[in-house]
Amino acid sequence: MRVAPKEVETFRDDFTYSNSPEAIKRFPFPFPEDEYRYSVNMEPHTPKGGEGSAYEHFLDIDEHYLSEMAERKLVLDEMPHRCLAMEHMELACWDMLERLMSSLAQDYSDYFKLTIEGDQWTWENKLLNIHDTFTFGDSSTLPQSPLEYIGCQVQGDFALLDQRDGDLFLDAGMITCPADWSLAFDAGMSFKEWHGPVPMAHNEGIFERALKYLTAMQVGSPIRRLNWTLTVNARMDTSPETYHEWGHERTSVTPENAGEKVYLRVEMQVMDRMPRSNALMFIIRTYLISLEDLATNPEWARRMHRTMKTLPAPLIEYKGLSRYHSMVVDYLAQFDPAN
Repeated sequence: MRVAPKEVETFRDDFTYSNSPEAIKRFPFPFPEDEYRYSVNMEPHTPKGGEGSAYEHFLDIDEHYLSEMAERKLVLDEMPHRCLAMEHMELACWDMLERLMSSLAQDYSDYFKLTIEGDQWTWENKLLNIHDTFTFGDSSTLPQSPLEYIGCQVQGDFALLDQRDGDLFLDAGMITCPADWSLAFDAGMSFKEWHGPVPMAHNEGIFERALKYLTAMQVGSPIRRLNWTLTVNARMDTSPETYHEWGHERTSVTPENAGEKVYLRVEMQVMDRMPRSNALMFIIRTYLISLEDLATNPEWARRMHRTMKTLPAPLIEYKGLSRYHSMVVDYLAQFDPAN
């Protein structure tokens, strides 16, 4: 781990979350061009960017690890239904546990250790003071279900997609920091149903191509893509279940506070085929950066201004930016020499 975990910060109420200069530098900026175009934008999930990059390892553990684990516990204590698995997904959940534990132990050996002796596994997480021995495949030997147990130790949300009849179905997951969608609502939906609300992409056949690609994925060849939106305040949980807590915050943005209040929210989405169950694991790793911090990188600020300025109206509406989009554009304009 190149950026050691900080003490616990908050993603609600007093919003003490902040990015260090190192975290800003490694932020996965999502805009490769000056004009935004909706695309599948998938690539192999292999290391790039060198040591310390957000793309260095299969899982990215950073300075916000303890804060995000504390936030996850708060969400699950309030709403346990944000973690669910249909009965036929048990093997996929064990697949996920093995994949994540193995990756953490390999890439962050100072903090995580996995010892396997036959079907007896011992797992140690020094960051959270966890040390457990269990029987692989026997949920009764774990303090929680395998999905919840490992999901509460890794940054990001997780969905497990069952593949059948040439489609993918959202049949298990732990979703505690979503960008305005609900696992309880989407559970059991097919890939196309799950993405139904997304504008523009359907007419271009993007989801049909994406589904064809994903259903053909092989074990050992994970892929990734970046997705993005904007959010007000450093709030991780922007789910429909908590809309009453954050919806009004969209009206709090002013020209004077836009740089501080508005955050670029980026999801590094990783898809990985599971070997035993043939399910697809879908990791949604969320990063937040204020426009103020983003603007410390002049190239990012200039490009984001041009991207926001040309953003199609249907996407502005879909992403919930209507109330403050113009203020974002005006704030970023000061960093664009061509404006």
